Amino acid sequence: MENPIALSGEAAAALLLRLDGLLLYRSLLDDPVIKAWQSVLRTGIVIGDGTVPLAARTTALVKAYGCWFEAMATAGTDWPRYVIAQVLLAENPWTRQLAAVEAERLEDALKHYDLGGMATAAREDVMALQAVLPWCGQALAQWVAEQVELPNPPAAWEPLVQGADAALDGAAVSQLLGSPNWGAELPVLFGHSQRRGIGLWGRYRAFRWEAGELSGIATPDPIQLNQLVGYEHPMQQLVANTERLLKGLPALNVLLYGSRGAGKSSLVKALVHEYGDRGLRLIEVAKAELYALPKIVERLRGVAQKFILFVDDLSFDADDEAFKSLKVVLEGSATARPENVVVYATSNRRHLVREFFDDRPRPRDADEIHSWDTTQEKLSFSDRFGLTLTFEPANQDRYLEIVNHLVAQAGIVIDAEDLDFRARQWATRHNGRSGRTARQFVDWLQGESL
Repeated sequence: MENPIALSGEAAAALLLRLDGLLLYRSLLDDPVIKAWQSVLRTGIVIGDGTVPLAARTTALVKAYGCWFEAMATAGTDWPRYVIAQVLLAENPWTRQLAAVEAERLEDALKHYDLGGMATAAREDVMALQAVLPWCGQALAQWVAEQVELPNPPAAWEPLVQGADAALDGAAVSQLLGSPNWGAELPVLFGHSQRRGIGLWGRYRAFRWEAGELSGIATPDPIQLNQLVGYEHPMQQLVANTERLLKGLPALNVLLYGSRGAGKSSLVKALVHEYGDRGLRLIEVAKAELYALPKIVERLRGVAQKFILFVDDLSFDADDEAFKSLKVVLEGSATARPENVVVYATSNRRHLVREFFDDRPRPRDADEIHSWDTTQEKLSFSDRFGLTLTFEPANQDRYLEIVNHLVAQAGIVIDAEDLDFRARQWATRHNGRSGRTARQFVDWLQGESL
């Protein structure tokens, strides 16, 4: 990218002052890479007053530049694209309001919010952020060298390959890279917010709740819907329910029940790859964290994206406190259930709560008057899911169908009779017939073919 301005101490001071005046996008100044970049400029400006010995000045500035260079190398992109990513994904009162606006109402919304001064503030902020783009590459390295009279400038950060950021719309990035005035690009900025999300919701599609915090999963399970075969009917029902969620129609909480290795978890995880571009997000919640479900749900209320709270391998003991937390989310409380959240849970137990013969009420049970009611509460817990999808154990025909499907997708060339014989033999010697066993067998075949 060409540098249209001359880099100087005066220009650096003016630019930092302009950034200090950000009104809506102030949080970007706390980004670690942008903070490291600011440190380079601030150190260079202070050094320029001549009151610090040259050796100390050189050390301080070269160290600041090195920290920024390392931060950019870790980010793996160039400076303009990094800044653009932060702007497009920025979460602030302005972007939160516009991200929730329907696409066809965006232009009217921009005019409406301009009355309160926010659109004007947003224009000034993004124009200030655009002004930082030339301060990079060879120009910044040369400026650093000039401040302390280095014989040669330090290495300039220029990534060899420009990788596409999966969280960003490439067309929006290109538009901003080529625009002379970001202040005129507000529809581009906020159209991106609507399509891709902001903050964490824009950066990631899958999340994990642990230790009271929500963390994005940078590399979610890559499983795709077209890789799953053998259970078409429950798959169609789950997809249809998810489509209803995305369209803003009433969607049901779903229990996926059946034998181990049938692909229940894979089916749920594949949904986020299929519908992530349409605003679907997946939050995995471990059984030990179920007590936090009401808190998680409240955090998602009013967010533009649609959410699946995914609970894998669910079962309870009779006195499990997590039982009550999930019950509140499924049945609701005095607070209305958010329309953008559903619970998808998998289990090998039809009734979820562990049952014992001693649980059955008998005449000698004198400690509880209505003991049968207690038993019914346990057995009926799964009924609180609006939709229960059953995954039956795979028979031989279904197992071989899954194997042949995966072999074809993997591009493995093998005699059909030999494949069937080896697949049956693998199931006998390992974990029985299931989708998981089929996947493990095909992974083994792929290793042989390399």
